[in-house]
Order: sequence, then structure tokens, then C-alpha cells
Amino acid sequence: MSAGMLLFWALLITVVVMLFRTLDRASVRPSVPEVTRPEQLLGERLARGEIDEEEYRRRLSALRGGGT
Repeated sequence: MSAGMLLFWALLITVVVMLFRTLDRASVRPSVPEVTRPEQLLGERLARGEIDEEEYRRRLSALRGGGT
């Protein structure tokens, strides 16, 4: 009898905690992703080594309207 009562309360507490967590997650709104500027993306590509410095400067100049 006492083992059944202990199991009942453990199950009840688990259900309440799970319900609380689910409702708490639903109330949190997802954050709006930060808009990344093209210059930032270009800088990140340079930092990762995807492009070299010459290409970085050429593309940055093109982005800023400084020619071809």
C-alpha cells in the first residue's frame, strides 16, 4: 500500500513538473535573429580563411560602391 502511494505521488509530481516546463517554454517567445550586415559576413569569411585579403578588400570596395 505504501509503495503504491509513493509511486502515485512521484508520478503526480513528475506530471506537474513536466506540465510546468512545457507551459514555461510556450510563454517564451523566440528571439528575432540579429541581422548580419554584408560587411560583417565578409569579415567572418576572411577570418575563417575562405577568402584572402585581396578578395576581401575588392569585395568590400564593391559593397561600399567604390568601383568594380
